[in-house]
Amino acid sequence: MTTHPASAARLARLRQLRLAKDAMDREWAGPLDLDALAARAGYARHHFIRAFRAAYGQTPGQYLTRRRIERAEDLLCTADVSVTDVCVLVGFSSLGSFSAAFKRHTGLSPSAYRARYLDREAALVPGCYALLWHGGFRGLLAGGGTEHTSGEAR
Repeated sequence: MTTHPASAARLARLRQLRLAKDAMDREWAGPLDLDALAARAGYARHHFIRAFRAAYGQTPGQYLTRRRIERAEDLLCTADVSVTDVCVLVGFSSLGSFSAAFKRHTGLSPSAYRARYLDREAALVPGCYALLWHGGFRGLLAGGGTEHTSGEAR
C-alpha cells in the first residue's frame, strides 16, 4: 500500500505542528515564546500561526489560553487559593487579562464561576499544597506570574 505524496506531506506537517502543540500541553503554565514554538515545529513565526490555525481551528495563543482557562476552572473549584493565585499558577501575568480571558471563555468572572460551581460539600485542596504542586511558591515569591497575556502567542 503506497501513500499518496500529498497525504504524506500533510501528515509530515501535522507531525511538525504536533511538536509545538505537545510543548504547549506540557509547559502551559510557563513562559512560552512563539518564535521558539514555531522553530520547534520547523516554521517561521507567521507561517506557523497560519498552519496551526488551519490544522487546529485556532491560533497558538488561543489554544494556550484555552488550556490555561481549563486548568483555572479546575483550580477554582478544587483548591483553596485566591483568584490571584490561580491567575499566577495558570500562567497569566495580569489579573485583568486573566479575568477578561476567563469571562470570554466561560461567560463568568473567576469569582462568579467559583461561586456557581464550587461543591460546598467537597473538601478543597489546601492552598499550600496547590501552590507546591504547581511550583507556585517560586512564582509568587518572585513577585508574579509568567509572561502570558492574550497578545503574546497569537
